[in-house]
Amino acid sequence: MSDASIYFGNVRTQIEPLLAARAERVLEIGCSSGETLRWLKDTGRAGRAWGIELFEPAAQAARAHAQEVLVGNAESLIDSAFGAEQFDLILCLDVLEHMVDPWRFVDTLQHRLAPGGRLVISVPNIRCIKVLLPLALLGRFRYQEHGILDRTHLRFFTRESALALAAPSRLKVERWLRYMPPNLSKLGLANLLTLGLARDLIATQYLIASTHKG
Repeated sequence: MSDASIYFGNVRTQIEPLLAARAERVLEIGCSSGETLRWLKDTGRAGRAWGIELFEPAAQAARAHAQEVLVGNAESLIDSAFGAEQFDLILCLDVLEHMVDPWRFVDTLQHRLAPGGRLVISVPNIRCIKVLLPLALLGRFRYQEHGILDRTHLRFFTRESALALAAPSRLKVERWLRYMPPNLSKLGLANLLTLGLARDLIATQYLIASTHKG
């Protein structure tokens, strides 16, 4: 499967434990071809949906599942996007690490949430052993085409800094999860052998749900 097909067809079902039963108005930042929005609607978890997407071909596909999809840099668009619309659920899945100022962006998003609304983010874990071992033993920090060291990543997060990112003044972290590799992978086996004690060194991502305090 090509990188393009992964990008266009990826459904982020791993966020399901972080979701409320239903959100009437959903905004996804970096919505790709809209497959996650489609899944939310098909399972009754979403009513209406909106998106912001960097690439026009993906946005065109996403419009089949959304009221409106804007094309462009979300950091530039978010202040005025969709007028005064507020949202019950905002998704930022694997996008914040690509931003110049993700802290300001999340601060803006908290004002776009309806009272009781929920923000769900996912960010890669730079403390993962697959990054730490080459760095510590070989002095190697090599960017890649995808993954934790994706060459388009501008910001890097550990569990502590990811949780801080998800909790600006009006939001509180309600629940967070580690995204762990499959048990039969090398990292998964390492997790089993250490009885889960090294899970923050093995997790490849953190998924975090924050709720509006209002």
